[in-house]
Amino acid sequence: MSAQRPLPLSKIRAGTYVTIVTIPDGNYKAQFIRFGIIEGEKVYCMTRLPGGTLIIRKNRQEIAIGPALSAQIFVQLSSLLRTGPAMSE
Repeated sequence: MSAQRPLPLSKIRAGTYVTIVTIPDGNYKAQFIRFGIIEGEKVYCMTRLPGGTLIIRKNRQEIAIGPALSAQIFVQLSSLLRTGPAMSE
């Protein structure tokens, strides 16, 4: 598999698994660490709401991310395929 170029989370479609590549430093990174999301973690993009807000899922928690922040988080598409409503990690 060839290396993919990281994409902003804001460009990801609902129903896609991604691996977090970078999270902006500072308060945002601290909040993501509190949720157990760090660089290298796989998350599932559940929904895209009107206005650009994304809902991502990590294990059993769902997190809403606004469009400005999602444009600063870079991800790569994951090799995981959606197999059901819950993420099995």
